[in-house]
Amino acid sequence: MLGQIELGRSAPTINLLWKVARALEIPLSALTGGPHSHGPTVLKAADSKVLISSSREFTSRALFPFDSQRRVEFYELRLSSKGLEKAEAHATGTVENLVVSKGTVEIAVEAQLHVLEVGDAILFDADVPHHYRNVGQIEALMFLVMTYVDPIG
Repeated sequence: MLGQIELGRSAPTINLLWKVARALEIPLSALTGGPHSHGPTVLKAADSKVLISSSREFTSRALFPFDSQRRVEFYELRLSSKGLEKAEAHATGTVENLVVSKGTVEIAVEAQLHVLEVGDAILFDADVPHHYRNVGQIEALMFLVMTYVDPIG
């Protein structure tokens, strides 16, 4: 698969990028970084980098510029009705802080299930397998802050 991506014949999925970042023990943003800019940065929705799962049920949009490696990343997540997104363990010490803005989502962290509705938030160690499941009838919208243990770069 990586060979196909290198040749421009395929686009990486969210899962593949997470696996590569995990294997390299770097944040996801390190794989898609660009030149660093100074001053305010406007991130137009139309110009956003949106990663789409292979099932097309889950999207992740970075709400930060890919201008350098960072310790904290901020994402908009969307999950279709009845959709499921499984996440492998992130680097040791990685923490996720997620809030549900629309819909009802089940978050599983190891064997513990948590159902979150609009306005509910969860903070958990993301260095274990976890998943997001939309248990509702509408697309779920979530906002995620990912914090890595060590400053990067």
